[in-house]
Amino acid sequence: MAKWKLAGVNFDHFHMGDNLRMAQDHPDVEIVGIADEKRERMQEAVRTFGMADQRVFTDYRRCLEVTRPDIVLLCPATARHAEWIEKVAPFDVHVIIEKPFAATLAEADRMTNALQARGKQLAINWPLAWYPVHRTTWRLIAEGVIGDVVEVHFYDGNRGPLWHTTDKIEKTAAQVAAEKQDSWFYRKEHGGGSLLDYLGYGTTLGTWFLGGRTPGEVTCTVDQPQGLEVDEHSVVVARYDTGLSKFETRWGTFSDPWTYQPQPKCGFVIVGTAGTISSYDFEPTVRVQTVDYPEGRHVPADTLTPPFQNPVQYLVHCLETGQAIEGPLSVEISRIGQQIVDTAVQSADEKRTVPLIQ
Repeated sequence: MAKWKLAGVNFDHFHMGDNLRMAQDHPDVEIVGIADEKRERMQEAVRTFGMADQRVFTDYRRCLEVTRPDIVLLCPATARHAEWIEKVAPFDVHVIIEKPFAATLAEADRMTNALQARGKQLAINWPLAWYPVHRTTWRLIAEGVIGDVVEVHFYDGNRGPLWHTTDKIEKTAAQVAAEKQDSWFYRKEHGGGSLLDYLGYGTTLGTWFLGGRTPGEVTCTVDQPQGLEVDEHSVVVARYDTGLSKFETRWGTFSDPWTYQPQPKCGFVIVGTAGTISSYDFEPTVRVQTVDYPEGRHVPADTLTPPFQNPVQYLVHCLETGQAIEGPLSVEISRIGQQIVDTAVQSADEKRTVPLIQ
């Protein structure tokens, strides 16, 4: 018998399929149920994971009452993160919620409070946090290889959120065009747009690399695509006491970074007082410059082992050992990332530099 029972609830975000696979692959986790009000959105997961009919629900309450999970995977639209945390919290479950943290800082705090009141854990999953190159970058920073981090430069995205289904299976251009106007990803009221989809990656992992430091002010500009109500490109400059850092998000890269790295490359460049690191998504090495190697050298990415390969492994590890959730998945680091995101949204709306929202 598996030690931990898990249910997947709300299939708004296509990452639900990826996360359920992580649960299925964990030897101590059993997927006891899935739920979404639209049964057709679960069909791919039903086929992929061989879900029996009695474990498939269109009413999340019924799902949680019948299956009594320990952990719930949530993948709702960004603007509904707080709503869904508050819906499942009364069932006394730990929660992994797919990035971003929330649509606003106020909603992020609602989420935290709802689970803390029940004595349950909240993990915010940022898939970039599990890329071997970024984990290697964190290790090198922690070891002092480049001194104190003073700048973070982030550029990331993909061709767009509608191009992929479970396991990164690609759709056609015609399918994407047909879905674009009706998808929550392109609805402002649901938290759509590249800024809210991707900026939290950069600001959260960037905060991790910066040791929890916060900026004093933020400046943001976004594109205004004709016929769309959300952005597909944003550029954010954050002023820290150590200098400026930049975070750029893009839907519409020439290629997806998991197939071919586009130009600019997706990932991070970290500047320290004694060196630099470039850490690009999916690449096998990071490039490190130091005083001893000013020409740069390639360091092989670490081979990740359990429990540091995915969010399901990590949360189960923390629950079993009593360790606090740390790093990008923690409420503390993700909240700072959300502060920067909220400030960037205000800056873009008001077209001015804005002090960090508290």
